[in-house]
Amino acid sequence: MQIRVLGCSGAIAKDCRTTSFLVGDRILIDAGTGVGDLTLEEMGRIDHVLLTHSHLDHIAALPLMLDAVSSLRRSPVQVHALPATIEALQAHVFNNIIWPDFSAIPSQASPFLQYQTFSTGELLAIDGFEIEVLPARHTVPAVGFAVKGHTGWWVFSGDTERNQSFWQRVNAMQVSYLVIETAFSNRERDLARRSLHLSPATLAQELANIDPANRYPIYITHTKPSETELIMEEIRQLDGTAGSLGPHDIRWLSAGQTLDM
Repeated sequence: MQIRVLGCSGAIAKDCRTTSFLVGDRILIDAGTGVGDLTLEEMGRIDHVLLTHSHLDHIAALPLMLDAVSSLRRSPVQVHALPATIEALQAHVFNNIIWPDFSAIPSQASPFLQYQTFSTGELLAIDGFEIEVLPARHTVPAVGFAVKGHTGWWVFSGDTERNQSFWQRVNAMQVSYLVIETAFSNRERDLARRSLHLSPATLAQELANIDPANRYPIYITHTKPSETELIMEEIRQLDGTAGSLGPHDIRWLSAGQTLDM
């Protein structure tokens, strides 16, 4: 199994694309601006889109992708999300004002888009993959995901602040990779707390929840482009010191990377 990083930035700028991961050829986890790097043929193969939450940086490319490929497909794209996320898409995106309602085009009987709801804790079977819906703690209803590969689980925190229930589940898994957000630097820790994101200081508190017997690569995602270098330097300073991030194998995630499982 291969997971391709299409986008992992917390905002846009040159060479910065927002969150999106391609699982195999047919599953997309989040639909940020990184989707735009796919060819038309690659987009046309995507049958399932799983959304962590409704914020724009995680859904921005979804309506544009559907517009690009729907007339080329023989079946609707399945969008899997929490009920609240689907309600937000219907009310604010696919509402015939911002974008056409693709769940009713070209007809109710044969739409370009179909919605599938899930709940936190559910284990999904999609296109031959086991995908678990993990808890997240954010300003809107949100989740993370874990995808089971041949060597273990790829775990994605989604957008989240400190979350004990997330670690209770992750510590019971055989994890191959952990992708975890750190959106703000420590100088912006108050903003991170209010917006329910992590900073290096709170990341350290979160990683302290990992069972010491478990060791796996930890990839940092969702940094703000203006603060990426500072965030990574603050993480390096914390790593390996008493009561800190270490000892962990902490790495920087970048668009274009592939993770094999």
